[in-house]
Amino acid sequence: MTRPRLLDLYCCEGGASMGYHRAGFDVTGVDKNPQPRYPFAFIQADALEVLADHDFLAGFDAIAASPTCQRKARVTAWRGCREDHPNTLTPTLRALEQISIPWVVENVPEAADELRPDFLLCGTQFGLRVRRHRIFQRGNWSSYELLPPCNCYRRRDLVPFEHKDERAFADAMGCTWMTNLGGRQAIPPAYTEHIGRQLIAALAITTTAA
Repeated sequence: MTRPRLLDLYCCEGGASMGYHRAGFDVTGVDKNPQPRYPFAFIQADALEVLADHDFLAGFDAIAASPTCQRKARVTAWRGCREDHPNTLTPTLRALEQISIPWVVENVPEAADELRPDFLLCGTQFGLRVRRHRIFQRGNWSSYELLPPCNCYRRRDLVPFEHKDERAFADAMGCTWMTNLGGRQAIPPAYTEHIGRQLIAALAITTTAA
């Protein structure tokens, strides 16, 4: 059986990609930087330029995107200046709105002023010992299943994100193949495996209806 094809933009070292792969997708990643640890087919390119190539996008069944989050993240304001980081979320959403195939965009909860939080996920919802809250907006597909809200702030056994022990945090997310820096920017594959299964089901419904 042929696996549906998913293009993962801003893929970094592949946390989201791994989840979509486990859900059943054939994944190709895109990132402007070399990613030697990325575990699937990889294209080094600017994500926005790729989104503008509609002929290329026609070869995929779905698109996922994780625009850089530093401009929105609260931690950036604590440790620096948000304006020092590029806004990739806004142009990514605008480009995806011109595309007819299903898509998913991920970012930090602080991006909810721009990104509709169809999913709000926490590592503890998947039995992981991390919080790592992230929101996801879906486009061009409608069926999805919400999980019960997390109770992570009642937990005292979670692995904190600390620069002095980034390896432990990456491993706790399930990102064991990554570098420490890759884990710093990643999300747990469990998130996108959960979303990816629902996306595949939605694609199957669309194909049947057609």
